[in-house]
Amino acid sequence: MPELPEVETVCRGLEAALAGKRITRVIARRPDLRIPLPEGFGQRLTGARITHFSRRAKYILAALSTGETLIIHLGMSGRVLISHNCAKTRPGAFHHTQHGPAKTDKHDHVVIEAEDGTTATYNDHRRFGLMDLAATNEIASHKFFKGLGPEPLDAGFDAATLSAALKSKNTPIKSALLDQRVVAGLGNIYVCEALYRAGISPKRRASTIAGARAVRLLPEIKAVLREAIKAGGSTLRDFAHADGELGYFQHKFRVYDREGEPCRTKGCKGTIRRIVQAGRSTFFCSQCQR
Repeated sequence: MPELPEVETVCRGLEAALAGKRITRVIARRPDLRIPLPEGFGQRLTGARITHFSRRAKYILAALSTGETLIIHLGMSGRVLISHNCAKTRPGAFHHTQHGPAKTDKHDHVVIEAEDGTTATYNDHRRFGLMDLAATNEIASHKFFKGLGPEPLDAGFDAATLSAALKSKNTPIKSALLDQRVVAGLGNIYVCEALYRAGISPKRRASTIAGARAVRLLPEIKAVLREAIKAGGSTLRDFAHADGELGYFQHKFRVYDREGEPCRTKGCKGTIRRIVQAGRSTFFCSQCQR
């Protein structure tokens, strides 16, 4: 599943392509994705102006001039592809490579067209993603977001906040960090990477992290996420940017998916191991992660 950096990358691509533009046409080629599309989906979007995009956990939020917000979750294989009717590329960090009428794929389930000819196509061959509409002023209490923990890159997410969330947790720290009530948006890959960088065993009880270890772990969580966002996310299986380009952070993995390889920590002679925790692969070095 695309993790926070991948979702943030797509969100930024959509912001560059569609923010401030009015939606002129919506094509829903099926009535549902993982869940049914909301009633009157196309009619509620058509004519609305997209004021801005943001991200909450692994959800993309498109705030609309109508007072509603379009909620998008990419699921396992969802992609949002951008195309233009003109040959110009947009200025800025995201250059969209598809021009002219976009080719239709049988997995192109929702198409949103903007007033300038920009088109966003939601493609998802597994249909594990979803779209919903909710009142913007009620997003925090929406069933998808109610009870979510803090955003890991927010300034308010500090060592004290992390310690408070972990102090009563008897689960392994790897499992605790994947609990969206502890911190929102962290996924398997980046938890493995952050714990490795901090020298903390994924098997250590979460309550023992509160305090000095949280002080050590917190900046590594933020650093690995920022590096991955800068690199455009990680390309695993189906993920692609909004412009169809792929991310490259997977070339910088220090521990994830490196089972049997020598540990990359200077002076460590350990070997990267793989274990399964709560049904997810965990990669770590038992020599330098304690």
